[in-house]
Amino acid sequence: MSVTLKDIARKVGYSVTTVSRALNDYDDVSEETKQLIKRVAQEMGYHPHVIAQSLQRRRTNTVGFIVPATDRYLSDPYFLELLAGIGDGAASHDFDLLVSTCKPMDPQERVVYERMVRGRRVDGIVVARTRCDDERIAYLLSEGFPLVAFGRTASDLDFPCLDVDGERGVYEAVEYLIGLGHRRIGFIAPSMYLMFAEHRLAGYKRALRDNDLEDDAALVVEGNLTQARGYQRMEQLLDLEEPPTAVVAGNDLMAFGAMEAAQERGLVVGRDVAVIGFDDVPLAAYFHPALTTIRQPIYDIGKMLSQMLIKIINGEELAERQIILQPELVIRESSG
Repeated sequence: MSVTLKDIARKVGYSVTTVSRALNDYDDVSEETKQLIKRVAQEMGYHPHVIAQSLQRRRTNTVGFIVPATDRYLSDPYFLELLAGIGDGAASHDFDLLVSTCKPMDPQERVVYERMVRGRRVDGIVVARTRCDDERIAYLLSEGFPLVAFGRTASDLDFPCLDVDGERGVYEAVEYLIGLGHRRIGFIAPSMYLMFAEHRLAGYKRALRDNDLEDDAALVVEGNLTQARGYQRMEQLLDLEEPPTAVVAGNDLMAFGAMEAAQERGLVVGRDVAVIGFDDVPLAAYFHPALTTIRQPIYDIGKMLSQMLIKIINGEELAERQIILQPELVIRESSG
């Protein structure tokens, strides 16, 4: 049988009200009394009724994350890493994580967000894969709802966010390939409605410009961050009259697809064609050949996002509202 507040009150000789206020750290109960009641509660094996406490505080102690992905998102190693980080960061502050999913840009996406916000299912939301014009962020701000975003937007909206300097990351990758002697370098861009796609494409173009190389529109193709689309777009690049000798993909999954397409044509990745990805998901080091990629610490980013959000929920000031992390080029066999 579970221990109740009444059981503790009987044991310590105080009223149920005093016991309740002591366990919830109210200032009108002396520190000595609080310590006594908390010690006895622990000895008796008392566990608070979390739902009742949440209703009383109008808090759920839960953060929300709506995965902006197509079906089978849990097969995407990027989201697995990000979810693990968000969940572990929340758990370290005694918060839970509520996960839902909706295809990006789907007409039902607004409804999914409204369910979380107006249903008060969560105390705040992490927004990922921000868009140039992001209606999700605009909606949350209009509701005055706590949020933290993984990424920036092109708008003038003021919101807390954490991002990685994708422009610099791709710039360094293209510079590295140029240093190896490559002059025709392809780029498989993420979907261009995504803000980070613009940043990464800008890094690619700036590196070509700074090295006096032609910016050939035929060498830039758009993918959708899946392995299958990376395969298709690499085939498109290899079918060019003058195909690229190196390709940078906007994420690791598209890079994996690009490598498969090259190998099926009898090309040796790392010798006949170089391939570089972006993210450094765990599989990148074990793919064949191992993938050269631009590392962003996805798990750590997830933890930082949830910890920033919980500070906002608790009414605490953030030391930094907009954080930009620097990526790292990790050299492996796929680039030769």
